[in-house]
Amino acid sequence: MLGQRVVTAVVLLAILVPAIFLAPPWVWGLVSLAMLAIAATEWGRLLGAPAGGRTLGAALAVAGVGYVAWRSGVAGDAPPAIVAVLAAASLAFWLSIAPISLSRVHRVGPAWGVAALVLPACWIALYELRLIGASMLVSAMAIVWLADIGAYFAGRTFGRHKLAPRVSPGKTWEGVAGGVAAVLAVAVGVALAWPGTAAEGGATVFSSWLAARAGWPVALAVLAGVAGLSVVGDLYESMLKRLAGVKDSGTLLPGHGGVLDRIDALIPTMPGCLLLVQLLR
Repeated sequence: MLGQRVVTAVVLLAILVPAIFLAPPWVWGLVSLAMLAIAATEWGRLLGAPAGGRTLGAALAVAGVGYVAWRSGVAGDAPPAIVAVLAAASLAFWLSIAPISLSRVHRVGPAWGVAALVLPACWIALYELRLIGASMLVSAMAIVWLADIGAYFAGRTFGRHKLAPRVSPGKTWEGVAGGVAAVLAVAVGVALAWPGTAAEGGATVFSSWLAARAGWPVALAVLAGVAGLSVVGDLYESMLKRLAGVKDSGTLLPGHGGVLDRIDALIPTMPGCLLLVQLLR
C-alpha cells in the first residue's frame, strides 16, 4: 500500500508541478478542470446516480473549456463579477448548510444542486488564483496541506476529544487545533523569513499578501478560518462516503482512492480564498 501511494504521488507531482509552474495558465486550467470533472463523476457514484455524475462532469468540462478559452484572451483583467457571486454562494453553503448536514449525518438540500454549485466554484477558484500567479495558487492550497499535516500529528499525539465520531471517528478537536496552529506558525515564519514576498514584483504568498492588505490580526483570523473550513470539506466528503457505504470515492489513484478524496478540503477553501483576493485587490 505504501509503495502504491508513493508511486501515485510521484506521478501526480510529475503532472501537477509543470502544469502549475512551467506551463501557461490555461494548461493548469485544463488539468484542474479534468480533476474536477472526474470528482463530479465520483460524487455521482456516492449519491447512487453514476449517470448523473457523468453528466455533471461532462457539463463542467464543456463549460470549463469555454471559460478557459475566453479568459485566455483577457488574463490580465480581474475575474468577472459572476465569479465572486459563485464563490460567495459556495462559501455560504459550507458555512451554513454543510455543518447542519454533518450534525444530522444526512444530506441537507438538493444533492445535485450542491455538487453543481461547489465543484464549478472550486475549479474557477483554482484557475483564477493561477491567473494571479503560481505562488498565489500554491500558497493558498498549502493552507489546506499544512492544516491536514498538523491535524494528523497533533491528533495522533494529543487527540482525546472526538470531533465528529459519527462521520469520521479518527478526527479530534486537538487535531483541528494542531492544524490551525501549523498554518499560523508557517504563515508567520514565511513573513519573517521573506518579508518582501507581498511586495509588488515579488512572489505573492497568500498569507503575506493578505496581511499586507488587511493587517496581521485579520490575516491570522482568516487563515484559522480557512484551516477550519478545510476540515468541514473533509468531513462532508466522509459523510457522503459513509452514507454510500464505501471507503473511498473512487479507485483512480492507487493507494489514495479517488480524486474527490484528495481534493475534498480544497472544494470549500479555494472559493473562499479567491473571494478574499477579489474583495481586497
